[in-house]
Amino acid sequence: MVDEGTKLDKLLGARTAGTLAKHRDLHTVGDLLEFWPRRYLEHTSDLSDLHVGKYVVAVAEVKTAVTRRMQKRRGEMLNVTITDGRNDVDLAFFKAWGHKDALVPGVRAVFAGEVGMYRGRWQLTHPAYQVVEGGLGAAATERGPIPVYLQVKGLQNWSVAECVRIVLDQLEDVPEPIPATLRSRHGLPGRLQALRGIHVPAAYPEVQRARHRLRYEEALVFQVLLARQRARRAADRTTGRTPREGGLLAAFDARLPFELTAGQREVGETLAREMAQDVPMNRLLQGEVGSGKTVIALRAMLAAVDSGGQAALLAPTEVLAAQHHRSITTMLGDLAEGGMLGGSAIGTRVALLTGSQSTAARRENLLAAASGDAGIVIGTHALIQDKVQFQDLALVVVDEQHRFGVEQRDALREKGSQPPHVLVMTATPIPRTVTMTVFGDMETSTLSELPRGRSPITTHVVPAERAAWVQRTWERVAEEVRAGRQAYVVCPRIGDDGTGSAGSAVSADDEEVAAVVAPSDDDETAPTAAPKELASVYAVEAVLRDNPALAGLTIAVLHGRMAPEDKDAVMLAFTRGEVDVLVSTTVIEVGVDVPNATVMVVVDADRFGVSQLHQLRGRVGRGEHAGLCLLMTSSDAESSVERLEAVAGTSDGFELARLDLELRGTGDVLSGRQSGGGRSGRAMGRGSFRFLSLVRDEEVILQARDDAAALVAADPELTEHPVLAAAVDERVDEEQAAFLERG
Repeated sequence: MVDEGTKLDKLLGARTAGTLAKHRDLHTVGDLLEFWPRRYLEHTSDLSDLHVGKYVVAVAEVKTAVTRRMQKRRGEMLNVTITDGRNDVDLAFFKAWGHKDALVPGVRAVFAGEVGMYRGRWQLTHPAYQVVEGGLGAAATERGPIPVYLQVKGLQNWSVAECVRIVLDQLEDVPEPIPATLRSRHGLPGRLQALRGIHVPAAYPEVQRARHRLRYEEALVFQVLLARQRARRAADRTTGRTPREGGLLAAFDARLPFELTAGQREVGETLAREMAQDVPMNRLLQGEVGSGKTVIALRAMLAAVDSGGQAALLAPTEVLAAQHHRSITTMLGDLAEGGMLGGSAIGTRVALLTGSQSTAARRENLLAAASGDAGIVIGTHALIQDKVQFQDLALVVVDEQHRFGVEQRDALREKGSQPPHVLVMTATPIPRTVTMTVFGDMETSTLSELPRGRSPITTHVVPAERAAWVQRTWERVAEEVRAGRQAYVVCPRIGDDGTGSAGSAVSADDEEVAAVVAPSDDDETAPTAAPKELASVYAVEAVLRDNPALAGLTIAVLHGRMAPEDKDAVMLAFTRGEVDVLVSTTVIEVGVDVPNATVMVVVDADRFGVSQLHQLRGRVGRGEHAGLCLLMTSSDAESSVERLEAVAGTSDGFELARLDLELRGTGDVLSGRQSGGGRSGRAMGRGSFRFLSLVRDEEVILQARDDAAALVAADPELTEHPVLAAAVDERVDEEQAAFLERG
């Protein structure tokens, strides 16, 4: 019996199966059926009913092809006659190059163009055409739309289509994960019918119905997983955390030098309500760059301390951890000096734990965390080490969660004697479809309103080949500095400082940027250009020091390979205004808050993603003066220019995040890999979406989410739906389930 697990060599022979396996990683019947056509060639017209001005699409064969020199202009033209077997039409190409080798007698193709008349004969002038590889018999043209697959080296497109037909002809049935009630309610075809509709459709509407059904199926499987995770978490119990009257939170609110926005107040009330319950809070807080998430998180941490517990803030880099420690202790003042001379009687301690601390400082902070003297403990990965203990961990705040692995977040959670409340923060705007799918087991709050006093940011693209524009960029930086302000210059590489020290391994804090937009797998014939050497921190620093426009300015570098104490010293100097221009990698991407910095230049900006550029420019314009971001690029690739112009054209992070999703793909959403990439035939991994598009299929995801919630509420273990349960287990292994469970 043939099923989706049957090896292809049993049906197609070792040679053909070997080619599919080697070039497209297709090994089984199921793999091949998930190898969707890239597009379909329609042939809705023939060559019989023509009139001038009609747009015709027809499958036809080249009958004759003749090139000749033109009399009144240079070059050759190509005259082709095509036929559908009954009627002939002439084609005229006034430039034969590129066409004469493709359109030779006997070749069949789909032609499209506007009909004209020349010397009493029907003619298409420079029509579009698509050669149908491998030939196409009359019987094939009657089968419906012609599927076009991603190229398989060694097999023609039509051969791949025939392989799929052979498989489908021998496949009697497939498991049906969608319950019959849902198929009936939504008018969905059966799974086998949908697979046939994808690969051998009688008409294009059949393709659309099949795609919709398979996308819904995939969405349902993931949403059922999330619904089961939510149901299991709802059974967990913890201690509700309520701030005491006249405590830390009240004292902090009373001395706030600014008024919270309406959005901040609303989110704060939500967090307070959820933390007061005995069900652990599990909430994602996302917001635009500079929307005030840190204040919200600090108020939640103070509420935890007020209740007798502790809060831990996990940051991805030492630079960001130190920044959080400085800003939080500054905001709290004497409230962060509990038990110390001059400290508030109701105060607590704010401890910092990083891997680079001295032994004495580390021992002191470990003791403060274990004894409970430190109500707030801020740190990097050092927080999750076995030696770190808490007296009563009530709240875990994870900043920029995508920078951490499952095991790291898990280790911190388990330091609580009972499940702590969890607040996950991200400054990367996440499209709604992604939050519903990747973070679907978490409640989500969004801050879209910027605090009062936040200045606008203007963004421009600077072509690097225009020397005058580049020089004007550096002059603009100098003007800002001489007006009393500061600047960032961001580079994609660290480079070599001349001592050889930059040749060491890349720090976990600061990976160099590679190409963020990989060539599409669809564009297999695109020439591969020699890679351009990317701008580095040290090379750009040298250029700036030699530029007369920047004479007398204090320039410093910052990157993840520097010793931690050197990084802290540079960042502190920049924060104090002792450094005019900071040349750095993306180590300053998140959390760094220097209100006096007003201008940023991103060198080789085309090497960064849309959302990353939006994050970077959020480092300027954080004070009373307007921000300026200049995106310098030497790329003339249309896609690169499009991305940079999009960033320059809007400050709406959610709009840009959606564009980033469209351009880069979703990546492997269950393993945490952030880079995207197109579907290269087979899915990118078991955790990746095979058919579902988080950009296009929002309504499908919403529908599946509601259906999944109802199914799990009625049957938590899916005992009445064993095929659906098996599909969930097959698609998501234990590690991926853990990733989803922990956001």
